[in-house]
Amino acid sequence: MKKFKVPHVYVIITIIIIFAAVLTYILPAGSFERYVDEATGRTLVQAGSYAVMDSTPVSLFGVLQAVPQGMVEAASVIFIVFVFGGSFGIINATGAIESGIESSINVLRHMSLVLIPALMIIFAIMGGFLGMIDCLIVFVPICVMFSRALGYDAMVGFAALTVGNIAGFACGPMCMWNTGVAQGIAELPIFSAFGTRMVMFVLFVGVGIAYVMRYALKVRKNPELSVVYELELRHKDREESSKKVTGEFTTKKKVVLGVIVLGFIGLIVGVLRGWSAGTQISGYLLGMAIVAGFVNGFKPDEIAEHFVQGARDVVMGALVVGLARAILVILTQGNVIDTILFGASTVLGGFSPVIGVIMMFVFQFFFNFIIYSGSGQAATTMPLMVPLADLIGVTRQSAVVAFQLGDGLSNALWPTAGPLMAGLSIAEIPYSKWLRWFMPLMVIQVVMACVFAGACQMTGLGPF
Repeated sequence: MKKFKVPHVYVIITIIIIFAAVLTYILPAGSFERYVDEATGRTLVQAGSYAVMDSTPVSLFGVLQAVPQGMVEAASVIFIVFVFGGSFGIINATGAIESGIESSINVLRHMSLVLIPALMIIFAIMGGFLGMIDCLIVFVPICVMFSRALGYDAMVGFAALTVGNIAGFACGPMCMWNTGVAQGIAELPIFSAFGTRMVMFVLFVGVGIAYVMRYALKVRKNPELSVVYELELRHKDREESSKKVTGEFTTKKKVVLGVIVLGFIGLIVGVLRGWSAGTQISGYLLGMAIVAGFVNGFKPDEIAEHFVQGARDVVMGALVVGLARAILVILTQGNVIDTILFGASTVLGGFSPVIGVIMMFVFQFFFNFIIYSGSGQAATTMPLMVPLADLIGVTRQSAVVAFQLGDGLSNALWPTAGPLMAGLSIAEIPYSKWLRWFMPLMVIQVVMACVFAGACQMTGLGPF
């Protein structure tokens, strides 16, 4: 009996695209009326305004056109991936980071059991208190290199960033982009029930750390158990074939590393000031890489060659971002997104309060496949979930918890999440490999989320 093989990521997304197109023939087209909230400036859904409209199914030719249209709509993310890949192609070619890490590897190895959890906590705080997700893909290459230096693999480095960050964001003790926006729509005091969210923060981040470290220690003991073992072999072969020898941590490499470190300090300041990933962060990183290249002694032609090589390494993943966007294009053209939202709100009205809040979480979890933005999903779904919560006896605070957990946790799962796919591309980790590694943790987190949502309702989490 043949062992089941996970299909290529392009095949997985193509199947979803076809399914989305079929839905435009099955589901009736419809839409809600929307209005601008003068207090916040956000566009919200008007509850009770859903109306059926003429069917707009997407034809086969329309499906084919949705692919390039998705590429166009996701162009900013795609080019972020190319710029990040190319920039780190230059930085990696200097060998400064690897030399710096190797020169202190003995110290780092003794601290390895602490360093990965420490990184995960830092990224969790950035997600849960500052709402940072999209811009953190800039740290993917560094985390991967750091992980390999400690004797782990690329998956550990990528997971340390992603699992920690997403868990923190999902719990959102003081995150304006999910908790704050949802509570504002629900007319709750901003960041109320902070203590409950901190308990969730500690438990979800703690479970994530335990899951990552269990895998990390297993891989360091036996590298062949790595989910991305083939990638690690290719990485070693590429290093050998390019005859790249890290060698001694020379004065020149120390200077280059100093430039890179100072550059990253400036980058962190920019991120904290709200720089956009599409232009400011990408442009800054490109400039920093070019300066590092010149300081290392590269000629202009060499810098260009390293940039192209770095961009070439992330081509497949970059295109996945645009291909996944075609799913949203089809659902939008078929005018079935609001139909799905209306149908879900109607079904949820028939449940008891505890089951109802759990089903709200499930709905938000799957609806995030369509609308990735936390604030965007809150503006779309919460105007319907709040009156529905009042109707079936769910506290508004519990409805917000169901929203933020459903929206947040699924950011690490759906292929329509641009930052996830961009990060995987930069780390050169296939989406199918990520699913294989991440799904057990996802199941654990979903169960935990259902328990927390139900417990919030059972205890009457408020103030209302």
